[in-house]
Amino acid sequence: MIQARVKLTFPATRQFMMETGSGHRLIVDDSVGQTGPKPIELLAGALAGCTAFDVITFLRSKRHQNVTGYEVSVEAEQRPTPPQVFTTVHIHHSVTGHDIDPQAVEDAIHLSEGKYCSVGAMVQKSGTEIRTTYSIHDPQEPLSGDVRTLEPALVG
Repeated sequence: MIQARVKLTFPATRQFMMETGSGHRLIVDDSVGQTGPKPIELLAGALAGCTAFDVITFLRSKRHQNVTGYEVSVEAEQRPTPPQVFTTVHIHHSVTGHDIDPQAVEDAIHLSEGKYCSVGAMVQKSGTEIRTTYSIHDPQEPLSGDVRTLEPALVG
């Protein structure tokens, strides 16, 4: 079971201390206080982290790719009125390494999106349109790497 709780830090603010079931703590705030991420930003970060763990594990362990750097960025559009749910999400995987196989990257992303990433599955099942791209970069040429778009993976 996943657990989390929040507790108001000061009576005059809307800042909360969040504690996860595993004992990690962080401040959660709103756009007025700006002392911590907004809850919706945590969802975008959770999506990036979830797919990143899946993809890097697959690339290194199953496909034996020599990944020297990896970054996932998530940009989400929201409805303008409450509830301001995500309407579209763009996930970009930037992989750096020697002789990285593009098919291995695509396979890893598809496995994450279609099978393993629970955060992505929840976002996708909410009706959010997800667009995924990736680029592969050579460590000797940091500006290398064409952006490639993937077809959406269907959550099983």
